[in-house]
Amino acid sequence: MNAFVLRLRSATAHAVLAAVLALSATAADALDATPSLRKPTSPQSAPSSQGFLQRWIVLEPIPATGLTDKAVRETVGKEHFPNQLTVLPRDGEAVSVGDTHLTWHAVETKEYNVNLFHFARALGKPTSNILTWGVAVVHCTEEIPDVRLAIGSNAASIWWVNGQEVVGIYGDRQTVIDDGVSRRLTLKKGANVVRCAVVNGGGATDFCARFLGEDGQPVRGFTVSTGAPAK
Repeated sequence: MNAFVLRLRSATAHAVLAAVLALSATAADALDATPSLRKPTSPQSAPSSQGFLQRWIVLEPIPATGLTDKAVRETVGKEHFPNQLTVLPRDGEAVSVGDTHLTWHAVETKEYNVNLFHFARALGKPTSNILTWGVAVVHCTEEIPDVRLAIGSNAASIWWVNGQEVVGIYGDRQTVIDDGVSRRLTLKKGANVVRCAVVNGGGATDFCARFLGEDGQPVRGFTVSTGAPAK
């Protein structure tokens, strides 16, 4: 391979990297400009005083229709991108859904809920008839037994903890705190992956999640990060 080809490949790689960084900066500015979201500025954060997970990595929305139990389960059960139930994404990482390239974005909500309408609108993406995936990583210094994942969403949603489906709510509904509550779970020492799939019809869309202890009170003895650490 001659020197000219090597220089051309190097220049192309640098140009692609520059384009990716420029797009990432634009997305960060757009999300920071929303009323409720911002880009995280530290690797991990504590949950809110009410126990809500405020730091997530969210995939740009995928077109979807139907809010009945059957329609939602068919939508979520379809493989839209490889390893969708196991992937631990990085901020700025892209996946292909059909002929469309969608990007994961690390976000931190200023409220108890993650406003997916603000998220999608800031990025110039559809806000209605969509499926949105979200991932949060809960880091525990010790095992925490007998907790329940308590969630709410607008509209339907299905949730997993460490790869196991634990709760789902369906239909055209508003977000209500602790609208769905899982069976008792154990958060293991180390990293625990919380994953959600939210399906919206029209209008506003958002979700919230926290862990409740045996006494029904919020659990807060952990930190939260967004997806896999940066390379």
